[in-house]
Amino acid sequence: MDFNELKSIEDEFQRVAATYEIFNEDKRLNWSQAARVEFLTTMKYIDLYAKKGMKILDIGAGAGEYSLHLAERGFHVQALELADTNIKAFERKIRPGMPLELVQGNALDLSRYEEDSFDLVLLFGPLYHLEKEEHRRQCIEEAKRVLKPGGVIFFSFISNDMVILTEFRNRKDFFQEDTYDHETFKVKDFPFVFFTVEQCRRMLLDAEITILREIASDGVTELMQDEVNALDEASYLQYLRYHYYLCEKPEMLGRSNHLLFIGRK
Repeated sequence: MDFNELKSIEDEFQRVAATYEIFNEDKRLNWSQAARVEFLTTMKYIDLYAKKGMKILDIGAGAGEYSLHLAERGFHVQALELADTNIKAFERKIRPGMPLELVQGNALDLSRYEEDSFDLVLLFGPLYHLEKEEHRRQCIEEAKRVLKPGGVIFFSFISNDMVILTEFRNRKDFFQEDTYDHETFKVKDFPFVFFTVEQCRRMLLDAEITILREIASDGVTELMQDEVNALDEASYLQYLRYHYYLCEKPEMLGRSNHLLFIGRK
């Protein structure tokens, strides 16, 4: 599978599944110190809300990084993932006795789960891929439906405005390319879907989500990955402290490749 073949797939969900034949989700969050920042930041905030005995649903669970970590800590986790490649990678890491159930399925149809059945819902991967507004609305509504009253949902997005700089870092001719609108700076949504901070905020508010926190989950780390990966342990820990100091500052939100929103229905 290559990018040209990927573009030729008309069905949105088949294209999502095929995307992970190219991108290795199993390594994305853990292959380096820089890559680990997003996971560590997200877990820092999950830890603020996850309490002993809670039931957690991980929608679009990828290769299981969050589900497995939470199950190892004793949380009851239900994980749903679409892509065959991710399912296989996830299954290899499940140990006997884990309080974890993995199923293959679509984030737009959570009918297998009862209404008001989870204390905490993670909705990360699906919003990286759903191009149609109606599908994004349906996805969020389904996540809300299965969340208990008073429960918390975590949403992850890819930031349009920062991805421009990371693409420029990798391709010096980027600003002359046709991969973005030269007037609005909207990056073309392929193979991922990109949003501004305000678009993320509006999407959730329109879905009647009460936003509790807005977080720059990896900040400038992807842009400076070589420097971050070269840090010794003590310096890396201090870099993380600096990142945590910045990551909820409103003026820093647009300068992050990934955005984490936390809300209640």
